[in-house]
Amino acid sequence: MKKFSKISCLTIFPIILILFIILLQTSCNNENKKMKEKKQTTKKLIHPEWSKNTNIYEVNIRQYTPEGTLKAFEKHLPRLKQMGVDMIWLMPIQPIGEKNRKGTLGSYYSIKDYMAVNPEFGTMKDFKELVGKAHELGLHVIIDWVANHSAWDNKMIEDHPDWYTKDSAGNFVSPFDWTDVVDLNYDNKEMRRHMIDALKFWVVETDIDGYRCDVAGMVPLDFWNEARKELDQIKPVFMLAEAEEPPHHKEAYDMSYAWDLHHILNDVAKGEKNSNDIAAYFVENDSLFMEDAYRMNFTSNHDENSWNGTEYERMGDGALAFAAFSATIPGMPLIYSGQEAAFNRRLEFFEKDQIDWDKFQLNDFYKKLLTLKKNNKALWNGSYGGKMIRIPTSNDEAIFAFTREKDGDKIFAIFNFTGEEQNVVLSVESFTGNYQDVFSGNKRNFSANEEIEIGPWGYFVFEKQ
Repeated sequence: MKKFSKISCLTIFPIILILFIILLQTSCNNENKKMKEKKQTTKKLIHPEWSKNTNIYEVNIRQYTPEGTLKAFEKHLPRLKQMGVDMIWLMPIQPIGEKNRKGTLGSYYSIKDYMAVNPEFGTMKDFKELVGKAHELGLHVIIDWVANHSAWDNKMIEDHPDWYTKDSAGNFVSPFDWTDVVDLNYDNKEMRRHMIDALKFWVVETDIDGYRCDVAGMVPLDFWNEARKELDQIKPVFMLAEAEEPPHHKEAYDMSYAWDLHHILNDVAKGEKNSNDIAAYFVENDSLFMEDAYRMNFTSNHDENSWNGTEYERMGDGALAFAAFSATIPGMPLIYSGQEAAFNRRLEFFEKDQIDWDKFQLNDFYKKLLTLKKNNKALWNGSYGGKMIRIPTSNDEAIFAFTREKDGDKIFAIFNFTGEEQNVVLSVESFTGNYQDVFSGNKRNFSANEEIEIGPWGYFVFEKQ
């Protein structure tokens, strides 16, 4: 019996082992198949081809011209094209609610009808002609989209009260202190369907190129994913999220706001932070966002201008240095209405308050930056552009110097983020070579351990020759 038992064990063990291996392989194959199927069904966001080296310009229609109309703004398109602008972002163009309105004219972001043009701005025909003219000039057009809330007198609130959020007492709800609008209920599938149909309407009917989505983080991500999928079936669109959430970039959005960087730059201008804090931001940003995620860099926008002050209020004498920095670091630079005229006043948000266009003293400044952005591959967006490599100096708290390089194109930039003149030595050799100053046109050769003198809030942007 012992002999028989021993032989049986020796015989059975290999069989069990073989069966275990077969079972394990089958399980792994099934898991790999599931993962492959999941990967195939997960949409990878593809940026529109034209966006790879694009900048963006925000238009405040109400304040742009004496008339405050689409037709009046259309006359500025050739000027903006000549300055180097690529993409126009129009603040909301739909009719503004009257019930619970703030101020005389109300907020752009209180939408009374999602599929109409604000009669104060003109007609649907006017808007279509504006888009057509922009396209003729090689410009792209996106419009603001307010998906989180609507005006109190939007017809939907009467026809579909279940499309809105209500409190425990059955009352409609306003987000925060935005008392002129009502919160939409994204648990309602019919409301979602209507919102996506409205988004598709403007792309089909007016041929716009995408959307800037207001408070995108307050709307469920799965809604944006579905909306983007359906919009791309019409034409490749560009989507900008007013948010700073990495998951937005997986399926829904091409670009998000670089809010954290903006706040750091404001703090640097006030002397509360320095260049090393900027460097730390980029390390964190690279760890959170995929390489192909476009980030929008800015020194002003409609919110900052009206509520927190102009770039000159917040950044003082460093305003232009920060603007040049925003246009040369990874990301897409934004210019807000009036910045090319060095407009230095907060615009009223709910009233008529026209921008002063007497002079365009910063036209050439922005043109040089935007032209460089367009033509130098090192500055292109996302993974199309070159990585930023910081150059160590003898005073890294004051100076932020870096290079970016891609496919033979290279830029070398130096910024003094202090109000004092700096004399510093640049370490390493990665910046050496022959360059041309983008602003002055002067040529310069850099060697290792170069000593640089740079004035208060000074900046140099060099292009490799």
